[in-house]
Amino acid sequence: MALKKILIITYYWPPSGGSSVLRWLKFARYLPEFGWQPTIYTPENPERQAYDPSLLEEIPGSVQVIKRKIVEPYRLFKFLTGKKGDDPLTVSFVSEKERGRISGLFRWIRGNLFIPDPRKFWINPSVRFLIRYLKENPHDIVVSTGPPHSMHLIGYDLKKKLKTTWIADFRDPWTNIDFYRELKLTAMADRKHRSLERKVLATADAVITVGPALSSEFRSMGCRNVHTITNGFDRPERLPQTEPDKKFSILHIGSMPASRNPTTLWQVLSEISGNDQVFRSDLVIHLIGSVDYHVLRSLEESGLEKYVIRRSHIPHHEVLSYLLKSSVLLLVINNSLNARGILTNKLFEYLSAGKPILAIGPVDGDAADLLKQTGAGTMLDYDDRENIRISVLDLYSKFRLGSITAGSGNVDLYSRRNLTSSLAGLLDALIR
Repeated sequence: MALKKILIITYYWPPSGGSSVLRWLKFARYLPEFGWQPTIYTPENPERQAYDPSLLEEIPGSVQVIKRKIVEPYRLFKFLTGKKGDDPLTVSFVSEKERGRISGLFRWIRGNLFIPDPRKFWINPSVRFLIRYLKENPHDIVVSTGPPHSMHLIGYDLKKKLKTTWIADFRDPWTNIDFYRELKLTAMADRKHRSLERKVLATADAVITVGPALSSEFRSMGCRNVHTITNGFDRPERLPQTEPDKKFSILHIGSMPASRNPTTLWQVLSEISGNDQVFRSDLVIHLIGSVDYHVLRSLEESGLEKYVIRRSHIPHHEVLSYLLKSSVLLLVINNSLNARGILTNKLFEYLSAGKPILAIGPVDGDAADLLKQTGAGTMLDYDDRENIRISVLDLYSKFRLGSITAGSGNVDLYSRRNLTSSLAGLLDALIR
């Protein structure tokens, strides 16, 4: 029986690295098991926030990847910040001097002239190419995944011009994303962003989000066919052989911008270290990924810099080994207005390791509900000093006793294969 065909329009694809790549890379890996053959449409020369060529090995040989050149206005930003042409573009992590010098102008330009985002110049060339391609190579469904939300406008135009069945997948919100209010938008630009968002939500045959709160938000905006399919994890056939750390190791994997700076946790760790010599000799903090200078300054002010081991990036296939070695996995949800709806990809990676998760964020959010459902950890409010202290001491006591584990209830619901099964069910329903 011939496989049905799905065209996936995504800005992020290997050898780019990071969580934005993993969602549809993993769906593409498992979709053929459920009767769907993916085709990927992606830029040939994107700006990368991370580079992970090891992910190229995870692309199934049967998946066709179509790459087309993209023009992006980032050379000016890199010139102003002294970055090289191949440096990763991480606007949130520029130095304080750079931030003061460029942020006003750059954010105004980004928010008001590049609507919905700086990838807008790829929309029209992509639509022209894909109209020709889809006429010669019919596909049953088109999916656009954003951000960047320019990908959704490609899907929108294909829907209008070819009457194709189209799904818009939102890995993050559009106008409710945490940095939206920092874009220095004029009233006209704000109306344009919101108009495009409503147009996408109203026109797509289905909308997928990564969490219940975002799905609820879109329903309140009048979107009818909304589905939640979270991110997930791969269950390896064989766990890597690792020796647990002999120290009380707290691990955070992924970027840590200023909005994820757990200052109260740093203060608690500093206080416990100052009062307990044994705890002080056991403590180590692993930070793997980009770390904002605000975070580094908080660690220094708390006297914790000597306990910190940093690595800028590790290949994705090494992540599980680091998770299994560590004592505690640190999850920090952005301290922002949309925090309740944030379900970071790292949370699902953490679930695969069976280690306790020390989570800082909204206690009534999607991540808190998931931790409660799985028994993998407890969400603590950003400023709840007393309960953060109690949790750290409880975890440390279990570490000393050699019994530091986490619950595992309902974790398999979030395996990539099971999530792809749910996606395939939605695809089948749409073409019926």
